[in-house]
Amino acid sequence: MTRETGAAERAAARGLLGRLNATRPLAPEWEAASHGVPRHAFLPDTVWLGDELTPCDRAREPEAWLRAAYADAPVVTQVNDGEEPGPDGERWPSSSASEPGVVFRMLDMLELSGGERVVEVGTGTGWNAGLLAHRLGSALVTSVEVDAGLAVRARANLASVGVEPRIVAGDGAAAVVADGVDRLVATCAVRRVPGRWVASVAPGGVVLVPWESPWLCFGLLRLTVRRDGSADGRFHPHAAFMLMRGQRTDLRIFRDVVRDAHVPEESTTALSPWDVAGEDWAARFAVGLQLPDVWCAWHLGPDVAGVRSRLWVATTDAASWAAIDDVGAEDGAFTVWEHGPRRLWREVEAAFGWWTDVGGPGPGDFGMTVTTDGRHTAWLRRPGRPVPRHA
Repeated sequence: MTRETGAAERAAARGLLGRLNATRPLAPEWEAASHGVPRHAFLPDTVWLGDELTPCDRAREPEAWLRAAYADAPVVTQVNDGEEPGPDGERWPSSSASEPGVVFRMLDMLELSGGERVVEVGTGTGWNAGLLAHRLGSALVTSVEVDAGLAVRARANLASVGVEPRIVAGDGAAAVVADGVDRLVATCAVRRVPGRWVASVAPGGVVLVPWESPWLCFGLLRLTVRRDGSADGRFHPHAAFMLMRGQRTDLRIFRDVVRDAHVPEESTTALSPWDVAGEDWAARFAVGLQLPDVWCAWHLGPDVAGVRSRLWVATTDAASWAAIDDVGAEDGAFTVWEHGPRRLWREVEAAFGWWTDVGGPGPGDFGMTVTTDGRHTAWLRRPGRPVPRHA
């Protein structure tokens, strides 16, 4: 180990490996990589912890910093795209070191046997690229990072532990770094898989990406490239990543969507907004697949007489919106307000109704087919059984 590795760092690393092996044993090759490419060597001296993104400085809080380095949890390594917070002081995460358990699960899902050429999109700290380079050799690994500053730091991190994969600074969605590669893995979530990624991978190769719909950030999509140039595969649960920068939509209800001049239509619904935007991730995932351009945001305890909670629903182009209010009606009904060319809550009702009609399947029951021209077709249990789109 490097970067001021001592007894504390070695003990913390052994503790993490013990926890990982107790739940999902690491392959010997990945365990060796974790020793050769220690996670703490890739973290900046300041990280941000917790929901409040509280700064943790290594020099001032070495024990807290080291606990974060070897927790089985993500660590925010950059806020606000590297810029200082604005006048309101708001911090938001823009890069992180991913949860180690998820990192090694994704590496397993690549099914590497040695000799494969791999392209990674989203270098971040460089730790994932370092693990790949330790396993495969630096010459077989290329990583693309949109943030030039992060790319520079990742190169230095990697050199410090003796591996030097190729690091490319540029837009990972468009960068042409290689053709006929064997694996392409993203460490940022996507709402659409760029056709260029599918075209870059040889038949039989794998494209592995974290998935996000505007409705829910959840899951991994593992695609196998076919001889006709298309790729298909299933979703896998339990992962959430930051969205690729080029696919972000920075929308806020009262800044971008709702206007004082809007006159919404009023109706009622028997469908609870908690059923589609609560703790049932399977329902939320299915709604997101059917409404790929619709997002939602909760307003709990709004300053509106008689309203306990309000769910806002809007299109990503900010043209249509709906608000669903819990007013404590005795009959269990909820008040719906809708504005714009689309009646969004009716679309949500249709999406939820389809999901319940087919038995309430979970994320792992769904799959996706992607073509090199960017067409996406979601399906249930097998290709040829498409998921309806209600947009």
